[in-house]
Amino acid sequence: MDIDLARTFLEIVRLGSLMAAAEKLHVTQTAITARVQKLESHLNCTLFIRNRTGAKLTSDGEAFVVFANQLVQTWDAARRELPLPDGYRHVLRVGAEMSLCNPLMLSWVSEIRKAIPDYALHSEVKEGDALMKDIERGVLDAALVYQPAYWPSLQVEELLEEKLILVRVVGKPEPYVYIDWGPEFRRQHDAAMPEKSKAAVAFNLGPFALQYILDNGGAGYFRTRVVQTWLDRGIVERVPLAPEFSYPTYLVYSRDNPSSTLRRAFELLREIAKENGDWSQRWDPLI
Repeated sequence: MDIDLARTFLEIVRLGSLMAAAEKLHVTQTAITARVQKLESHLNCTLFIRNRTGAKLTSDGEAFVVFANQLVQTWDAARRELPLPDGYRHVLRVGAEMSLCNPLMLSWVSEIRKAIPDYALHSEVKEGDALMKDIERGVLDAALVYQPAYWPSLQVEELLEEKLILVRVVGKPEPYVYIDWGPEFRRQHDAAMPEKSKAAVAFNLGPFALQYILDNGGAGYFRTRVVQTWLDRGIVERVPLAPEFSYPTYLVYSRDNPSSTLRRAFELLREIAKENGDWSQRWDPLI
């Protein structure tokens, strides 16, 4: 199917009319109408109900929005990544959530390049849901996430188990900073500590929150490995008798027989996960 048909469909959905889509795509409305008719012919269904106010999706049209987005995103990914770099015949594509990119993802990428030098390597940092969808579509080979969805086509492997512990800056323990570690954490935290559920300062990214309290003072829940350096140096301290929460990291990949090369990459990752390195997530200021 011509990918422009999917792009045209999505523009009509976004802008609400064939005329507006024609202006945006710099083609005539007649051309837009012809594209819609061709697409509907391919799919053997009606996608829009056209009237004076614009174009309204039918139930089939609403269902096709997901597929059209997948078609366009997959095509765009192929155009970005092909042809492969000179001298490479294969590529590994891995991803991770933002909080996992440093140091876990960074270390994994470095080890892959050392151990599997004949493969090109592409890495992406996205939200967990987007990573899962990319694996399902075949855009990514594997990803590191905190809260996986258990879909039939995906293998979910717990890579490491961490705790979220409450720490405070020594000598400057206020304010309490609420870090949103996801729905399960919110449920458990708010049940155990309802008085802390409406904090005046809140973040949805752990490294950002940690940098904030190191610079300004305060307390909050952080991953054990990430704050261990600051605990050892006496900059922060654990809050006595505070509840602790489990926060595992998962490796997700397709069940469709991963290649021997991908299995080798997984072995490297598992070895990295066993190490107790510095996970403070402070980037080198000289970079």
